[in-house]
Amino acid sequence: MFRAILPDGVIECEEYDLGDQGVELHTGDGELIAFVPYPNLIALVNEELESGDDRAIF
Repeated sequence: MFRAILPDGVIECEEYDLGDQGVELHTGDGELIAFVPYPNLIALVNEELESGDDRAIF
């Protein structure tokens, strides 16, 4: 599970694809949830890693 942190809130997704202009967020079935342009993306967080100093942030 990943969380895209945006200025307006958070979008949860199972998969994502990095593109030239932004990130496509998808369900586990590959259905598109949202396209987030890079200027609107604060962070992409991997929720499956343990809390602490090892959090992966894109």
